[in-house]
Amino acid sequence: MKLGVVITASFCTLKKACNVLRELKEKGYDLYPVLSNKVVDYDTRFGKAEDIVKEIEEITGKKIVKDIVEAEKFGPMYKMDAMLVLPATGDFMAKMANSMTDNAANLAVKATLRNQSPIIVAVSTNDGLGLSGENIMKLLNLKYVYFVPFGQDDYVKKPNSLVAHFDLVVPTIELALKGEQIQPLLQEYKKKNV
Repeated sequence: MKLGVVITASFCTLKKACNVLRELKEKGYDLYPVLSNKVVDYDTRFGKAEDIVKEIEEITGKKIVKDIVEAEKFGPMYKMDAMLVLPATGDFMAKMANSMTDNAANLAVKATLRNQSPIIVAVSTNDGLGLSGENIMKLLNLKYVYFVPFGQDDYVKKPNSLVAHFDLVVPTIELALKGEQIQPLLQEYKKKNV
């Protein structure tokens, strides 16, 4: 199965995202990585950009897509069976909810939606119960958009923060391919997922 994987700049969850990519690869998914500009360009306390890019390319066996020209091809030329956004930042979801395509990540998703293929969103945002909440609600109502179950990852220190249960990515994809949203969507976030 051809699975596009959009990776956006929730830097603290990129290592977990790479672990999910390994799991998907082991299960036989043919992965096509698309990275947001921030993942490609920014070194952070969580790692160097070039190391993240190299790791993703090694796992997937493919060069990353990082520009709009290549991302547009996901519509007419590189038709995906589904597209996974792992992780999906508040910024990414705001652009997706408002049909903005100023980067490779958002255009790859929009091009895949054009083909009416499922988009699976794994939330990772510090303001999911704040301003980003409105965009999450918009996306929950879109046809072909499915969410990985999520919860508050640290309700004491970051009360508005929401993060997907990365261990539920595979079952979410499997149900999305059948046109079903995995349930329950809101789940307690246990420390094993942090």
